[in-house]
Amino acid sequence: MEPFVKKIQENQPDLFTIDSWMEPYKELTAGFTSRHGGVSEAPYSTLNCGLHVQDKTEHVIRNRQLLAEAVGLPFDAFTYGEQVHGNEVAVVSLNEKGKGRTSRESAIQAKDGFITQEKGIVLCAQFADCVPLFFYDPVQQAIGLSHAGWKGSVLNISMATISLMTHTFGSRPSDIRAAIGPSIGICCYEVDDTVASRVYTVLSEIQAETDEQLTVIRRKANGKYMLNLQELNRKLLIQAGILSSHIEVTQLCTSCSTDHFFSHRKEGGSTGRMVAWIGLR
Repeated sequence: MEPFVKKIQENQPDLFTIDSWMEPYKELTAGFTSRHGGVSEAPYSTLNCGLHVQDKTEHVIRNRQLLAEAVGLPFDAFTYGEQVHGNEVAVVSLNEKGKGRTSRESAIQAKDGFITQEKGIVLCAQFADCVPLFFYDPVQQAIGLSHAGWKGSVLNISMATISLMTHTFGSRPSDIRAAIGPSIGICCYEVDDTVASRVYTVLSEIQAETDEQLTVIRRKANGKYMLNLQELNRKLLIQAGILSSHIEVTQLCTSCSTDHFFSHRKEGGSTGRMVAWIGLR
């Protein structure tokens, strides 16, 4: 069953929410934006939430405000980082609340993962093919969100996020729920030897068997490879101590579904960005 459920409401952006989390945990909000329901013009039409593309700043800010209105939390709760495809994770306190929502300069700098225990903070990260990783510890009431492109994945940002939750909040990996959100799938993600060699190194480090490796990466006749970043991150989450029964994995591919999502790869780089969000009310 697809964990990211599409929600269409009149005069609001189309959103994909993690209902299997939000229904039992009423304090939680978590999900992923679509490309529909905003004010941006082509090629960023319409719900572009990325300030770093060539869209009009006022349009991006309005789109982010529309997201906040649809989620039902104040705009000043939504907190953004300046992502760099690394594995650095920030602990977000009330001092950082609302950073980056209206400018890149005010964002939490050079971070690709974010964790907090603070109520009223919504963690946000931006995507257009990379893998969004959501974390929720219902015992310690802690949340996390990470951005895992191929670089962040092989740098094991999932482990970095879980380790920091454990160290900072006393979370136990066995209590943490994780969700892997819409991103480019193995159906569409072709990579070269440089990327493939890094992936094979990681698979070797976690002692993945040959048949397990084939679920992550497959060599093509043209010498390139098809890569499943979602499955790679699922394996890394399990390696970090998350129970497989506590991991939700989307079936949605951003490249296959440009009717719903922006895709950097499919659209040649000239496109918008979605936002993954998670917060505690």
